Amino acid sequence: MKAAMAATGVSDGYLNSVAPASCARFGNEYYADDEEILAACADAMREEYTAIIDAGLILQLDDPAIAENWDQINPAPSVADYRRFTMKRVEALNYAIRGLPQDRIRFHLCWGSWHGPHTTDIPMADIIDVMLAINAGTYLFEAANVRHEHEWKVWRDVKLPAGKVIAPGVISHSTNVIEHPEVVADRILRYAEAVGPGNVIASTDCGLGGRVHPQIAWAKLEALVRGTELATRQLGAQAS
Repeated sequence: MKAAMAATGVSDGYLNSVAPASCARFGNEYYADDEEILAACADAMREEYTAIIDAGLILQLDDPAIAENWDQINPAPSVADYRRFTMKRVEALNYAIRGLPQDRIRFHLCWGSWHGPHTTDIPMADIIDVMLAINAGTYLFEAANVRHEHEWKVWRDVKLPAGKVIAPGVISHSTNVIEHPEVVADRILRYAEAVGPGNVIASTDCGLGGRVHPQIAWAKLEALVRGTELATRQLGAQAS
């Protein structure tokens, strides 16, 4: 990773790693219960998290379990019960990243990348404070797909903690349609208005690789760049 960065003149980069809650879903063959395997995953993954940070890279924690577990529990729990269930997983993650620099940690939340209706996704409003309880400096989340795009409004009522940054998805892996740069700019501006321009990084909903054709992925990333440039110009004009 670092050799590739050096060869292309990239000064900073990130490496993603699975979070304990998602790791613990791989199957339990050796531990007494769910809490024991969760703790074991936290201890094991800490080694990887520390190695990424020590290598000078940003650590991105990928954890679809935080939102997606809701869709996999049958019968469906109450929101209160799910929040209690999920906070145990947040505590395991915070234990695993204890002492690591928050400004070098990003947390990625999503509702799963499977192609389907997603009508049973848990609303962002029900878990946003659970996500913010994670000791990361930046939070990435799905915000461009049509099931969750409206949830930018949640940030008008939730105060982003000082020193934190959000990276909402403004292009989506869930459609082959290339987002228009003006649509991308509008999405960025909504979040900038809600939490402040300096607290927003334009991102993708989830990984594009393997979910859309590479040519489409590159075209979406071009739209992301052009949309960000449009939004930056509009924000500059408003400031002046």
